[in-house]
Amino acid sequence: MNSIQTLNRVADNIRMLSVAMVEKSKSGHPGGAMGGADFINVLYSEFLEYDPNNPLWINRDRMFLDPGHMSPMLYSVLTLAGKLSINDLKEFRQWGSVTSGHPEVDFERGIENTSGPLGQGHTMAVGAAIAERFIAARFGEWTAHKIYTFISDGGIQEEISQGAGRIAGTLGLSNLIMFFDSNNVQLSTKVDEVSCEDTGKKYEAWGWKVIHIDGNDAGQIRQALKEAKAETEKPTLIIGKTIMGKGAMKENGESFENQVSTHGQPISAAGACAVKTIENLGGNAENPFAIFPESAELYANRKKELEAIVTKKEAIQQQWEKENPALAKKLESFFAKKPIDVDFSAIVQKKDQATRVSSATVLATFAHKVENMIVSSADLSNSDKTDGFLNNSKPLVKGDFSGAFLQAGVCELTMACLMNGMALHGGIIPVCGTFFVFSDYMKPAIRMAALMQLPVKYIFTHDAFRVGEDGPTHQPIEQEAQIRLLEQIKNHSGVNSTLVLRPADADESTVAWKLAYENTKTPTVLIFSRQNIKSITTYETALQSEKGAYIITKPAGKPDVIMVANGSEVSTLVDAKPLLEEKGLKVQIVSAPSEGLFFDQSQSYREEVIPPNIPVFALTAGIPSTMLRLAGTTGKIVGLEHFGYSAPAAVLDEKFGFTAQNVFEQVMSMIKK
Repeated sequence: MNSIQTLNRVADNIRMLSVAMVEKSKSGHPGGAMGGADFINVLYSEFLEYDPNNPLWINRDRMFLDPGHMSPMLYSVLTLAGKLSINDLKEFRQWGSVTSGHPEVDFERGIENTSGPLGQGHTMAVGAAIAERFIAARFGEWTAHKIYTFISDGGIQEEISQGAGRIAGTLGLSNLIMFFDSNNVQLSTKVDEVSCEDTGKKYEAWGWKVIHIDGNDAGQIRQALKEAKAETEKPTLIIGKTIMGKGAMKENGESFENQVSTHGQPISAAGACAVKTIENLGGNAENPFAIFPESAELYANRKKELEAIVTKKEAIQQQWEKENPALAKKLESFFAKKPIDVDFSAIVQKKDQATRVSSATVLATFAHKVENMIVSSADLSNSDKTDGFLNNSKPLVKGDFSGAFLQAGVCELTMACLMNGMALHGGIIPVCGTFFVFSDYMKPAIRMAALMQLPVKYIFTHDAFRVGEDGPTHQPIEQEAQIRLLEQIKNHSGVNSTLVLRPADADESTVAWKLAYENTKTPTVLIFSRQNIKSITTYETALQSEKGAYIITKPAGKPDVIMVANGSEVSTLVDAKPLLEEKGLKVQIVSAPSEGLFFDQSQSYREEVIPPNIPVFALTAGIPSTMLRLAGTTGKIVGLEHFGYSAPAAVLDEKFGFTAQNVFEQVMSMIKK
């Protein structure tokens, strides 16, 4: 057992490195990192189990950081563990550095999640804990491992913590251990000025085991972690009272601990003295980027311990694989980058149905064939038709993770973050659904999925004003334009950060799901209708959706007008076509389920589908700018520039001009000009 003296000395090393990083970069958050150093050191030097030689070992414990601003703490301990170098610390927050201001997921270097938006990191950890139990239920407890997460006052205050805490407690995720760094200091004020809650009682009410400790006492931290690891019924919250800026000193030698000012700036700018602080922490102010001999020895010993732990666990795995070759092959497939083959051409869709129902048909196939898929809904499974999966599976419940459907309850943002955590853990294809208008709740998590390049699938139904009687609160208008902005943003791999698909009918829905399923590089958004839509494609023709937009009907000779839409509106264009042809117009109709995919195509293909110098008419149930890239600045776009109203869908179509007759009149008006 490591001595408390050694643990304290190494924690001071983490504090010193954190101070040095922020001082050199002239920006950052040192205070929290200094206070949290004791916990992170005990966790990494005595409890966290991972393979020091294989960072992708699937049975490793995982540590999810929630307060990304405390990155100096994480980077420092990862340096002691051999994952980062001193030079990496010196380049903190600089161009091209692996030590960005807020951590970005990097499994090779031990960073399990991108963090920064408070509350999301620990919620991802809950998702990872669900994934771990899902895997263990199918392959055995030899796969078991712990999910640790570190949260701050800000993460506790973010509303998402309500959903994460409730779900983790309800599911009895005893594999989840969360440390709450409770230092009573926020970025601009003290915590007791904004909150008077009893956090421990709150988590106990959600079904958590709660342990209160001095978060700067290594002995108490060690004992709390032992108790948490032994817990078999509940997730554990360790509330550690810590000191913001622990070890900080003024130039005159007085303490500068527990100051709000040290939260978000170099301690020298906050009122402390960096030289005196580093000396107080046992370092040399002339060389603060140093690893103490005690630190090097502690983590060298831990590496040997970890290698022995891994060797033992891998021997168990090898014996299991020998006895269970079929299961071993299945486990390997779960964690493979390529999903198992699904014959989408064999999926039979009923004609003229709502695309949400078409989606349910595909989900039913997944439930039978894709064994590592988890589907969730925010209490809308019978409306967003994720019940196509649920009816062929069963819910995940406390003590039984053999099911594959997560009843998240009403918590769209939490649900989306859980999906991110599942994807980060690996072995899972995460899917979640709700009404399209409620995607507004989820955008912070969708953006994080896009940034982390996670292949989460989002099902958004009730895609337009045709929600009807529920009225404007439930009728998406601006949502499609918003979500399609992510098609225009490149991720750090240089590709569209998100795939967005709004299919025109039943068969195009099958193909949309095919594209989503096969997309393992980025998140996918699938947008489906509430109301029935006339079938206008076949599976074979709809396969052209892989190019983002394609010609539905092509005239003989040069077209007089190009009509473009996606989703429900494509069938309206098809209905308007005979009216235009009666006037002698040659009409080319284009279905454009994915603007992002279309603009990835060659210029020659794009100009074949939407030729230049020919009038373009676009129809959208969203705001007109939704179709701006496709119609161009000279095209005519008919959309909605106002919120919806409560009335039957057919009435709204008539009132808002989404009829074949109005399309005819609008196109004729455009042509005459």
